[in-house]
Amino acid sequence: MSLFLVTFILLYSGLNFYAFLKARTALSLGASSSVCLSFFLIIMILAPIFVRVSERAGLEGIARILAYIGYIWMAVILIFFVTGILADIFRLIIYGLELVLNKDFSFITSAHPIYFFMCLSAALFLEARNIRTEYISIPTNKISADVGRVRIAQISDVHLGLIVGEERLRTIIQAVQQAKPDILVSTGDLVDAQLDNIDKLADLLKTVDTKYGKFAVTGNHEFYAGLERSLEITGRAGFTMLRGKAEIIPGLITIAGVDDEAVRGWLKGDNTEENKLCSEIDNSQFTVLLKHRPVVYKGLLCSYDLQLSGHTHKGQIFPFGLITRLFFETYCGFIDFKNGTYMYVSRGTGTWGPPIRFLAPPEVTIIDLFHKPN
Repeated sequence: MSLFLVTFILLYSGLNFYAFLKARTALSLGASSSVCLSFFLIIMILAPIFVRVSERAGLEGIARILAYIGYIWMAVILIFFVTGILADIFRLIIYGLELVLNKDFSFITSAHPIYFFMCLSAALFLEARNIRTEYISIPTNKISADVGRVRIAQISDVHLGLIVGEERLRTIIQAVQQAKPDILVSTGDLVDAQLDNIDKLADLLKTVDTKYGKFAVTGNHEFYAGLERSLEITGRAGFTMLRGKAEIIPGLITIAGVDDEAVRGWLKGDNTEENKLCSEIDNSQFTVLLKHRPVVYKGLLCSYDLQLSGHTHKGQIFPFGLITRLFFETYCGFIDFKNGTYMYVSRGTGTWGPPIRFLAPPEVTIIDLFHKPN
């Protein structure tokens, strides 16, 4: 059993134990009810493992049901824990005021059921299916007056698999097609760790037609799912995979891309892949760098004009975006480096794990590059 799995189970068990204590106190559960709740929570803790085992055994239907129940519960517990801690802090402040002011605020501090159901209600707020289309416009003299405008659609972190299936993918495709992009790019994690029986999803994505093509780079989940199979699925979907190389569309734009760090580490590749690629780029026409993680090497900024990334999901479930910000300086949105170079970090188009987003809605991003006279 991997260290990651052991750590996950311990942390996740702690969150569920916290919820158990809160429920038992707020609802005044008896012995039999406590046992039933404990059994349910143990099943939920082990659900992600049951999902993997079921899928490997070919029981996709069971795996899908377990994934929906287990991952939704995971999101509910995460949000319940955060809101529960905030409620505990509030009650602690009230206790402090009682001592300082010598007044009785027990009508507030003793309202266990109210706090419990308030936290539970917050945990049930979902927005994963509410895909937004974000529009970004970038003026540049590298797009000729004759061309006028180049429109790029970016999808990222779709996580095709058990949770993000045909229904969600059709919604994503509809959002892309409505924008009528010239180019479609995927900035990693197109697939999730589960890869069985998703050929039909790749075929569905292949129906998206663009004037100048579709391009993709690897994310960490292409590595987790199995690199060879992930590349096969991405190619089947009609994407040209950019692995340390650039595709030049003469007179229009250059699309470059690098592997995610997880893939490069697995292959024991050269960690200077991006340096090498940028040194070879002819930056006389507008160049877009596709890179899964929103990491910027300052010395390479002038080698390209726009970096498109993802990976962070903006935390996916608030307030975990605050944690994400500790690891990535630019964890979401658009940034202008003030030297003719730009960057956009997508919130992600699908979901990882829980099919839930909280204050971090999924997006399809439309980037318009338009001619700016010298």
